[in-house]
Formats: sequence, structure tokens, C-alpha cells
Amino acid sequence: MAKEIYTAALIIIGDEILSGRTKDANTPYIAEKLNESGVRLTEVRIIPDKGQTIIDTVNEMRAAHDYVFTTGGIGPTHDDMTTENVAKAFGVELELNEEAFNALLAYYDDPADITESRKKMAIIPKGATLIENPVSGATGIHIGNVYVMAGVPRIMQAMFDSVLPTLVGGKPVVSRSVSCNLPESEVADGLADIQNRYTMVSIGSYPKYQNGKFGTTLVLRGIDEAALAKSTQEVADLVKSLGEDNPIIV
Repeated sequence: MAKEIYTAALIIIGDEILSGRTKDANTPYIAEKLNESGVRLTEVRIIPDKGQTIIDTVNEMRAAHDYVFTTGGIGPTHDDMTTENVAKAFGVELELNEEAFNALLAYYDDPADITESRKKMAIIPKGATLIENPVSGATGIHIGNVYVMAGVPRIMQAMFDSVLPTLVGGKPVVSRSVSCNLPESEVADGLADIQNRYTMVSIGSYPKYQNGKFGTTLVLRGIDEAALAKSTQEVADLVKSLGEDNPIIV
């Protein structure tokens, strides 16, 4: 029987992200696509290129979520250590995968170009399957509920798009927003009351500054569209009662 809610975690692996040298561009793409498929991205972790940290984080996340996605650390250099540590997390050996090696052969014009370092990209955990990479030679891997992908956004997106149709999801999360020119502090008490009565809807309050005026955008999210519609109307009525003449409802 299908569940109503499926969750996912994203593990971003790379010292370059933590140092600020490289900006993460993958989270928004993954979050949006998952939501469209009825899967909630509920946790994102950024971790260094350290073996035990990768092992511990993968094991923690795969036990807590339906799906786990990792980005980064699957290239040919010494600090690309995601694949080997995902194998350790699952307690399996690494092996040269013929299909992955053939993908490298197809990508490089000369077999001599496949150095030992590049050959590393075809060595994957035993029992894992490949994630297609139409952009470059290195494939991603899928083992258990863990999907190991590249960190380069263009390559990651191609890999993720090939995985997406295979995922089972629940109802997509729908969102509504009510925008007003009131400060957060004025709506806080009434908003808390609405949240307490609509526990199936997540309500967030976000300050804004637009056209020289401060205000608040109230965002409601949930999978129960009837509850979402009712709670949105109550939020709109709340801000009207506090003196907002024309709240913007989207």
C-alpha cells in the first residue's frame, strides 16, 4: 500500500562547498523535482571529504528516509572518496563494473586515456546498479535506497532526471501564500492559533521589504488541498482583521 508521505535526504559531499569556493546549485533543483514527484526533501547535509563522516552520514540518512541522494566525490582524484565509503556503509566490497568501464571506453577516444585514476570511476560497490550519465564518462550508482551522483550541476541534473521516473512518491506538496504589509509581530499570535488548528498544514512567516515598505509573506504548505484552502482563507481573514486592506493571495 502506497504511503501518503515519502521523504528524502540530500548529502552534499565536498570540502570545496564547505570552504565557499564552490556554491551549491544542486539543492534547489533536486528539491523542486522531488516535490513534483510527491517526495519531500526534509533534510540537507553538507559534509567534508572524510571517509568516516561519509559512512556515518549515509547510514544515518538511509535509515531515516525513503530516499538518499549524494552529490560530489565520484571523480578520479584522490579526494573523490564517496563511492568507496558508500560501499563501506553497506558493508560490501568494490568491484570493476564492466558496464561502467565500457561507458568510459565509449567516452574516451583512446583506451590509453583510461588511466588508473580514471579507471577508478568504473569501480563500484558490489550489487550496485548504474545511474546513466549522458554528459560525461563517469556513471552514478544506486544501491539500496541511496543514489550517488556527480557534484557538477549539469551532470548531476542529467543523472537525477534519469532516476526521477523510477521513484515512488505520495501526494505532491502544494503551497499558498498570503502577502501583507504588516510586521511579523502583529500576526504572530493569530498565526500560531491557526497553525494549532491545522496541524496537517505547515505555516511559515517570512519578513519582506518591497517598494520601500516592510511586510510579511505567510506561506502555507501541505498535501490536503481542502485544509490548505481553508487555512489560507483564515490567514487572509486574520491579516484583514489587523488592518490589511488588500492582502495578496497566491
